[in-house]
Amino acid sequence: MPEGNKTAVIFDVGRVLYDWDPRILYERLIDDDRALDAFLRDVVTIDWHFQHDAGRDFADTSAELAALHPQHAALIAAWGPRFNESIGPAIAGMHDIVRDLDAADVPLYAITNFSHEFWPPFRAQESHLFDRFRDIVVSGAEKIVKPDAAIYRLALDRFGLRADEAVFVDDNAANVAAAQALGIESILFTDAGDFRARLVTLGFPIAA
Repeated sequence: MPEGNKTAVIFDVGRVLYDWDPRILYERLIDDDRALDAFLRDVVTIDWHFQHDAGRDFADTSAELAALHPQHAALIAAWGPRFNESIGPAIAGMHDIVRDLDAADVPLYAITNFSHEFWPPFRAQESHLFDRFRDIVVSGAEKIVKPDAAIYRLALDRFGLRADEAVFVDDNAANVAAAQALGIESILFTDAGDFRARLVTLGFPIAA
């Protein structure tokens, strides 16, 4: 049995289960590397996208951004309908871990910073993986983003878990620290091999 009372694993999604980078989409639309770098640095920035994770509608954020950068209006407009193209392949080895834990009847959950609009099509596209999860808290739907402690409290309540029953994995150090502060065993993701080894050390029933 897992160490202590730990019975469940809570995953982040982007850059833990799947690669994500706006460059994956926009390198298909902008041929010049310097123009691409400038567009990603100055126009569709991570801070701008964070508004979607916090629950704002793409229609509003794109209109505001296009008003500031009218010469890029068409490229900005592509972000919403083509968002799935910014999501890269599965992170090596991580889907195997999900399958192994699920096969061992370990309850699986996720907390993801993700737009309430962009999540449903991605969830449907990747149902082969996400159908293994018992519940997923999406920041855009809740209008609370990691590392706000409120999203972890909401998730634990919804999942029916105590903090000491869960193991959480995320690639963002601030998100990991926030979960750890609430008493959740939290792992900063580096790669699947290290994560699997940590799960084995914690006593979860998967092969090393």
